[in-house]
Amino acid sequence: QVQLVESGGGLVQAGGSLRVSCEASGTIFKINAMGWYRQAPGKQRELVVIDSASTKYADSVKGRFIISRNKTKNTVYLQMNDLKATDTAVYYCTAVVQRTSWSPAVSYWGQGTQVTVSS
Repeated sequence: QVQLVESGGGLVQAGGSLRVSCEASGTIFKINAMGWYRQAPGKQRELVVIDSASTKYADSVKGRFIISRNKTKNTVYLQMNDLKATDTAVYYCTAVVQRTSWSPAVSYWGQGTQVTVSS
């Protein structure tokens, strides 16, 4: 099994910044991609950013959010700047993990962390 544990969510005022973290643990041979999705109340889950062969951001966060990874620690971070009320959502970490050299890559998800931006 692979577990993704997130931290760093909270309440922040519009225009402020917040960094959320996600650490993957368990049996891991290789992580092919890590990224973040979010789900606002009453809306579908949407891609925020994915870091794979290349890094792709949603248009709504481009220029404001930055993804980074510590591959030694199997950890991904999302630095969120100039936050807007529309960024309020549950943020989910995801990772595409190959557990052994002979295993297929499988997507895993974190439990989600609440980010609330007040206006």
